[in-house]
Amino acid sequence: DASLAEVNSFSPSMPISPSSMINQYKFEDEPELGDLFITVDDPESHITAIETFITYRVVTKTSRGEFDSSEYEVRRRYQDFLWLKSKLEEAHPTLIIPPLPEKFIMKGMVERFSDEFIETRRKALHKFLNRIADHPTLTFNEDFKIFLTAQAWELSSHKKQGPGLLSRMGQTVRAVTSSVRGGVKNRPEIFTEMNHYMETFSQKINVLDKIAHRIYKEEREYFNEMKEYGPIYTLWSASEEDIADSLKGVASCIDKCCKATEKWMAGLSENLLPILHEYVLYSEILMGVLKRRDQIQGELDSKVDALANKKTEKDMFSEEIGKLEDKVECANNALKADWDRWKQNMQCDMRSAFTNVAENNLHYYEECLATWESFLASQTVDLHVEEDSEDRP
Repeated sequence: DASLAEVNSFSPSMPISPSSMINQYKFEDEPELGDLFITVDDPESHITAIETFITYRVVTKTSRGEFDSSEYEVRRRYQDFLWLKSKLEEAHPTLIIPPLPEKFIMKGMVERFSDEFIETRRKALHKFLNRIADHPTLTFNEDFKIFLTAQAWELSSHKKQGPGLLSRMGQTVRAVTSSVRGGVKNRPEIFTEMNHYMETFSQKINVLDKIAHRIYKEEREYFNEMKEYGPIYTLWSASEEDIADSLKGVASCIDKCCKATEKWMAGLSENLLPILHEYVLYSEILMGVLKRRDQIQGELDSKVDALANKKTEKDMFSEEIGKLEDKVECANNALKADWDRWKQNMQCDMRSAFTNVAENNLHYYEECLATWESFLASQTVDLHVEEDSEDRP
């Protein structure tokens, strides 16, 4: 896809130095200083007779007038985040809601409730809330404000209120399902292009995500073997006095490379894997948003067809069609604006992630190469010293 290729292209005149390369990037439309700052931290385990769960502290600092205070501190569990996401989808069906980590994120790599799992989820929840806070529309959602400010009992009471927009739309959506299945007749070309783009994007990002996780798994296996490999040379040196120093030198090099590999893996798990997986989830969200837009379009199409088949009640149908046309127009405009914003954020995130990976790779291989070159140079010097001593009378 040309649009994905463009964001990763380098200028031929760009300096070779990795540090210089990353400084060349000028992100367009960098976010301005905001007035809403959110931090998710301090995970705490809770064990009851029924379940075990983790809560996270959510600290909010703001200068907005609609808030009664400038700072709030509440505790939220994962289910509360799920509730917020569903409320945002109900209120804004054609806006792109940021993804939440799955209930069991990075399955097969971490155990549930392990420190690694909890920290991975904490980072994802922190990003989720801050993406909402940075969104020009979602940030002013009333449920978002309640999530950030209400105490546990207040939030629980608010959750028990009536069904949201999507629930109320259920009957309408089911009524037009048959028309949507066959494809929307009057879908604007721009949304057809979005569908095609997302199909391609989803395929590519899923492949990248799977390969990246496979690389990480293989590197971890390599790292574990290296940890066993180095000590063997140390043990061997005890029984080989003539080459003991060389064997210890090899063991030292392996140990240094092992530490470099561990650092490289940490960079991969922090800078690439979460970004790729987040956009795997984003691809699913985008497909859902496009389907919801099509459902609204399908509702309008069905009313237009009904009007064409009826000679009476034209005034009533005309009024309904007018309202649906306004609804479709609002949905289209909201999605188009959010689409442009999402693509720009995606390109910046991908550019930053791939640049970080390139930097980490360069530093890793340079460090390993320098380690072995230093060892080789020391062996060459020792060899020359031995040859000189043998030549003397």
